[in-house]
Amino acid sequence: MKSKIERRNKIKARIRGKQEGTSERPRMTVFRSNKQIYVQVIDDLAGKTLVSASSRGLEAGGTKCEIAAKVGGEIARKALEAGITTVVFDRNGYLFHGRVKSLADAAREGGLKF
Repeated sequence: MKSKIERRNKIKARIRGKQEGTSERPRMTVFRSNKQIYVQVIDDLAGKTLVSASSRGLEAGGTKCEIAAKVGGEIARKALEAGITTVVFDRNGYLFHGRVKSLADAAREGGLKF
């Protein structure tokens, strides 16, 4: 029987085999720990992180989903300032539900297209 981490790594590898971030359309990837949520916009061809945001710098308040939505709005704002309008969304093996979904919805409302 596979552990939860092994299962997620298998899904992650399958997703990453199909997705690649370019300078025109970078990859937006999410990492979710028990307490925090992190998101990066990455150009895979150059191997560089273009913009990033996390819940560590935010003032605590609200549920984890509400904090994830704030992070989604923050990454959208930073990406638009950097001239990035479209991204490829990489859920990183997590289910598109809860915190990951609220982050993605907030990023879409902030102006990112994916």
